[in-house]
Amino acid sequence: MDKLSIVLDLTGTFVFALSGALAGARRELDLFGVLVLSFAAGNSGGITRDLLIGAVPPGAVGDWRYLGVSLLAGIVTFYCSPLIVRMSNSILIFDAAGLALFAVTGASKALTHGLNPVTAISLGVVTGIGGGMVRDVLLAEIPTVLRAELYAVAALVAAAIVVIGHMLQLPVAPAAVVALISCFVLRILAIRRGWRLPVAKIRNRDDPNIAKQNSREPERS
Repeated sequence: MDKLSIVLDLTGTFVFALSGALAGARRELDLFGVLVLSFAAGNSGGITRDLLIGAVPPGAVGDWRYLGVSLLAGIVTFYCSPLIVRMSNSILIFDAAGLALFAVTGASKALTHGLNPVTAISLGVVTGIGGGMVRDVLLAEIPTVLRAELYAVAALVAAAIVVIGHMLQLPVAPAAVVALISCFVLRILAIRRGWRLPVAKIRNRDDPNIAKQNSREPERS
């Protein structure tokens, strides 16, 4: 599980770094800005996970490979951005892949450190959504997890599959593959078909019913 977790973690870092770099390229940031976003998107979730489970220093800080794959993704995206940005929904696809990879690695690493199933699932979700949240905050946008179609739910499904497979003592690799595919497919279907959780709605002040109610209230001096 340790070797599989490292491979998936580095792959997820690269994919999420691509999504961060692509987002920066679309906002026309300079090379430094693109590299910052690629590192933040690729490593924030993993750093948060490692700090919460007490794995210090975090892998993204103690292992040069995390920095290397993040910078590689940023440089490739920066110099090939005109071609990559033209790809339809490229950021969403990279983001969905990164979400799946990090949700699986987060839950797997938590189980490796002996945490209970509920905590392992929670850390899988945190690992999956952390990079995207930091990326969106740096771009002054509402984080995707708070407004998009089944974002955290998809990470929850992947983490739960990993934990259930561990509890049933199923082979690690097949369980991880099922979790990856389930999260990615669910996220893509949610994007394509507009599946989402209920959204908070506040009536517009121009609503006739509200206007009528306000007209009945006595004026205050």
